[in-house]
Amino acid sequence: MEKTINFNTVNDYNTFYNNETLHPLVSIVDLSKSAPRAPHKMRFNIFCVVLKKVNCGNIRYGNNYYDYQEGTLVFFAPGQVIEITGEEIYQPSGTALIFHPDLLLNTALGKRMNDFSFFSYYANEALHLSEKEKKIVMECFDKISYELNQSIDKHSKMLIASNIELLLNYCTRFYDRQFITRDNANKGILEKFEALLNDYFISDKPQNRGLPSVAYCAEELHLSANYFGDLIKKETGKTAHDYIQATVINVAKERIFDIDKSISQVAYDLGFKYPQHFTRLFKQRVGVSPNEYKNLN
Repeated sequence: MEKTINFNTVNDYNTFYNNETLHPLVSIVDLSKSAPRAPHKMRFNIFCVVLKKVNCGNIRYGNNYYDYQEGTLVFFAPGQVIEITGEEIYQPSGTALIFHPDLLLNTALGKRMNDFSFFSYYANEALHLSEKEKKIVMECFDKISYELNQSIDKHSKMLIASNIELLLNYCTRFYDRQFITRDNANKGILEKFEALLNDYFISDKPQNRGLPSVAYCAEELHLSANYFGDLIKKETGKTAHDYIQATVINVAKERIFDIDKSISQVAYDLGFKYPQHFTRLFKQRVGVSPNEYKNLN
């Protein structure tokens, strides 16, 4: 494996793939212009949206692998390290949109980037496009490319950022479609999530680790925290955090009737560091305190 390639600027990425830099902060990159590549590791300090046209190499992000398929859209954000694995030389092919975080300054898109949680999905949670969806993505790329080939004026930044935002809005729609078309697989993950929580609360983990976090549950299910959170929201209408809290309260409703344990001990057993935090959450969720609930029943 060769040394890590750092993409700190748009020009770094363009140079690596043998493309001309028309704008210092944004580019549409034809990956096929690249020379054949050996497996390598990349560190991104720019945003990158890649539409692959052919199968080429396995990608690893963290401990997760993904074998690119034709028509797959993958998103990378600043701070991510990606590894292309395998032993054979391969020819990159496809189109990439890259843009530096500075492009987003003082734009409507900059205020919305946190809405596009798929930039933090694992590679194996990539977006698989239909032919119609691929056409829309390429039309967005073409509009951005058109602007890049014009003389830069006072409208350039706004139009480019607006077209990137349009692309990302479409990607949000396409991911919603993917969540629906993978409904059976998603229900399997929901069932595993429920089983994970049930097992957690009958073990000694609450006393040792505290309350289960969204990040912990996602890791146990081999999903990125953002993808996991989005999936649970789509399936249940609740955030993963709310779902965990609801489970905590359901378990608590049973345990507070244990005559051998005080409310404080129940709180500690559930993973609360302070009993008053448990009492506050219980009252928020149920409408009465644990003691009042116990006396009512």
